[in-house]
Amino acid sequence: MQRGGRSFLPRRTHRERPVTLVDPPAARPDSRAGLILPTLAFAGIVVSLMQTLVVPLIHALPDLLNTSSATASWVVTSTLLAAAVVTPIAGRLGDMVGKRRMILISMAFLVVGSVVCALSSTVTPVIIGRALQGAATGAIPLGISILRDELSRERVASAISVMSSTMGVGGAIGLPVAAWTAQSYSWHALFWAAAILGALVAISVAVLVPESAVRTPGRFDYPGAIGLAGGLVALLLALTKGAQWGWTSPLTLGLLGASIVIFLMWGTIELRTTDPLVDLRVSASATVLLTNGASVLTGFAMYATSLTVPQLLQAPPETGYGLGRSMVAASLCMAPAGIVMMMLSPVSARLTRRHGPRVTLMVGTTVIAAGYLIGAVAMNSIWQLAVVSTIIGAGIGIAYAAMPALIMGAVPIRETGAANGLNSLMRLVGTSFAAAAMTVVLTSMTQQHGPVEVPTREAFVVTFLIGGGAAVIALLVAFFIPRRAPEREPTASARVEVGAGSAR
Repeated sequence: MQRGGRSFLPRRTHRERPVTLVDPPAARPDSRAGLILPTLAFAGIVVSLMQTLVVPLIHALPDLLNTSSATASWVVTSTLLAAAVVTPIAGRLGDMVGKRRMILISMAFLVVGSVVCALSSTVTPVIIGRALQGAATGAIPLGISILRDELSRERVASAISVMSSTMGVGGAIGLPVAAWTAQSYSWHALFWAAAILGALVAISVAVLVPESAVRTPGRFDYPGAIGLAGGLVALLLALTKGAQWGWTSPLTLGLLGASIVIFLMWGTIELRTTDPLVDLRVSASATVLLTNGASVLTGFAMYATSLTVPQLLQAPPETGYGLGRSMVAASLCMAPAGIVMMMLSPVSARLTRRHGPRVTLMVGTTVIAAGYLIGAVAMNSIWQLAVVSTIIGAGIGIAYAAMPALIMGAVPIRETGAANGLNSLMRLVGTSFAAAAMTVVLTSMTQQHGPVEVPTREAFVVTFLIGGGAAVIALLVAFFIPRRAPEREPTASARVEVGAGSAR
């Protein structure tokens, strides 16, 4: 808008990031094109496996590592913190130096971390190894960005749906496999298997996936990376350790306050930086902002079922509602959810092509909400909980497929890695909120069962209602996403043609 010849649009204080094209896709042979998606999907499944790798060991970790329960819990917390910190940084570096290169570096983290854990029997190296495994999480958003850069417009929607589904597939399938492996073999076998899978992914990516043609040269924003890492660590530590330390303890409240101060300072610095880690002006657009908000809520809904259903399945039958199943049996009940996520990828792609990713996201959150509401009244048998988790998994698969499409339709092609990394971070934050909320409910509404306290039936009902409420709020947020994101930039192939034309 202009008034009296003067523009009243927000002034950009840092320069637009230029785009360079390296080894344009139009000039490459197509012999490997059909293998890009399966290879990246394989990488996504292996990376997501790391999130549930130690779940079957959680209760045994103090004895296995000869430490306290409080210290052993860092085996899980370290992975979450590393994933949250590294994912957006890996996305920005992918835009700068190459997305394929950053996936290979991520796989190196995963392999090294797995070997460290496999060779260790004390808690400190296992915590370090798990943090290195968490640092590989950025491979999934990087893979999604490569798909946008390399594939034709007609194939992008379905490819993104498949890649997005790997976030749930790996966890759902990995849980029973990890439980069986830990039960049948030494727990070290889990990490040797993870190292072998990571090495196979690295070889596959190196041989079959071309480097993205799109690069965004510039200086890396070290102050932005440090500020974001500090704010995230303070926030996530408070969320994951609040139940243990006490939600009103000085340490928990101090970390929450510190995260607010750090994020405010970080935002101020990012707005004044020439090459920011996160372009807050792009991130503040209605489409990106609301999609990231819906991502937090959907991540919450995804993790809520992962925490609630297995506990209900394993609760003692003497409680009157528990089903008394082993960890392996409980994990197998969750496995169909991951399979359904993958099977619904074509449906998600078709919805996106016909109605747009906004509608796809709304459909997904509606299905999630329906699954939770059914679960609140149908939790009396294994088949009921299997159906409930499958419905919720179907909704998560549909919703997760829509989010990267919304993000990439609203940001310049030069920033897809950073934008997808930030979106994945929002889902991780959502899972942390879910862990905190579910822990509060399940530990505050208990009944005595022998020498221990177990959650009451009402506690599980409340967790289902909370998960459904998060999905409903996500639906409302998705409703307000602009119906059509503005066309920002063509695909990489189109930019090659434009660049070639202007060079003549």
